[in-house]
Amino acid sequence: MKRIILAILVVGLSISLYAQNGIGGISASELNKIKTTYEKNGNSNKALSKIVANNDIRKLAINPNNKINVDGEFSNRVPNKGITDQKQSGRCWMFSGFNVLRNKMIQEYNLGVFELSQNYLFFYDQLEKSNLFLSLIIKHKNEPLTSKDNEWLLKNVLSDGGTFCGVVDLVTKYGVVPSTVVPETYNSNNTSRIDDLITLKLKEYALELRKMKGNTDNRKIEMLSEVYKMLVMAYGEPITEFSYTLKDKDGKVICNNEKFTPKSFYDRFIGIDLVNTYVMLMNDPTREYYKLYEIENDRHTMDGHNWQYINLPIEDVKTCAINSIKDSTLMYFSCDVGKSLDNDAGTLDLNNFDYETLFGVKFGMDKKQRIETFASGSSHAMTLVAVDIDPLSNKPTKWMVENSWGATSGYQGHLIMTDEWFNEYMFRLVVDKKYVPKNILDVLKQKPTMLPPWDPMFLDE
Repeated sequence: MKRIILAILVVGLSISLYAQNGIGGISASELNKIKTTYEKNGNSNKALSKIVANNDIRKLAINPNNKINVDGEFSNRVPNKGITDQKQSGRCWMFSGFNVLRNKMIQEYNLGVFELSQNYLFFYDQLEKSNLFLSLIIKHKNEPLTSKDNEWLLKNVLSDGGTFCGVVDLVTKYGVVPSTVVPETYNSNNTSRIDDLITLKLKEYALELRKMKGNTDNRKIEMLSEVYKMLVMAYGEPITEFSYTLKDKDGKVICNNEKFTPKSFYDRFIGIDLVNTYVMLMNDPTREYYKLYEIENDRHTMDGHNWQYINLPIEDVKTCAINSIKDSTLMYFSCDVGKSLDNDAGTLDLNNFDYETLFGVKFGMDKKQRIETFASGSSHAMTLVAVDIDPLSNKPTKWMVENSWGATSGYQGHLIMTDEWFNEYMFRLVVDKKYVPKNILDVLKQKPTMLPPWDPMFLDE
């Protein structure tokens, strides 16, 4: 035992001396070499540095010769009405999911602009996520606080982000209501402050639950009652019943002052079996294709479904997307929206910005390498509405998504992306199973490979 301790001390001393002696640091001679390389083009570098230092880099790097077609003309487009606005919140996943659902209702009942209440369902999303967090804290309470599971839980307590599996489980459990029945509040449009406060309280509860002996059920309910009170103050208390009149775009009455519960309203006007109708497709080149994957504990409700997806080559994802668009059906779509985004023009194009020429530096990672190094991942959910297919090659050239950043954002509330951008930064697509070839659907028969929630691909949108 003494020898082991002595060895540890020697190793520790060696590491300390290594650091103190500056080994591995930038020496004076190395710094001189670095500076010499820069000074080879001294005058041009100095002139450019003055320009870069005092200007928006994106504006300097914008490629004026890049002329992506932003006229909104597409060979195949799903009709859509009304651009939504998630404001200062991370609820894109819900807006995207609701865009799919409301469009079905708009088409079936010949409606004008119509929107479902994000605020109503978001209340339950936050309550259910709080319960999920506390339940998992109890599950792992006998593990060290520094265990990987506990570390992940305490770093991901409560988020306003999410995925389509949240839409499925929350709508199935709580139904939906029109936005005019439960409108937005200031805090539903600006979620960060109340999220921070509830997160702080949940972390406090986590420490208390870890110390408790015996059954924790009653105490957990008391904790959730406190969370409920905070949510009511921020978002309003969810309704359980309401009266509603619905008219089509020509004024024809569809229902007149009828009484509904949120679930009966969903069943009457949308009625899709969300659990069994849709499948999530992923393009993740870091993992084997034609395999079924599941992310452990990555869900919105404790009694809901873990996020599950089929991993496919990008061309297969495109085939399913085109099938859906040609049949006038919108899709939930997620991507790394910040990459090469020109929001003023409303375009996502690899050639929007030329940073390589500006800095004289080559950026060479491919999609797989960017995922592996946490340089890229899905950051935003939108709704896929259109594709432009070249008649000669029969290949897509550009795509369009309906965004939730307001009608004045991008191209009339939409973003137009090149097919090359789609290849590099598209990640997830939720498609009605009827648009998916049988050989791909057969992958659902596999036992899913379970993946950890801290994987770089599985952050909330």
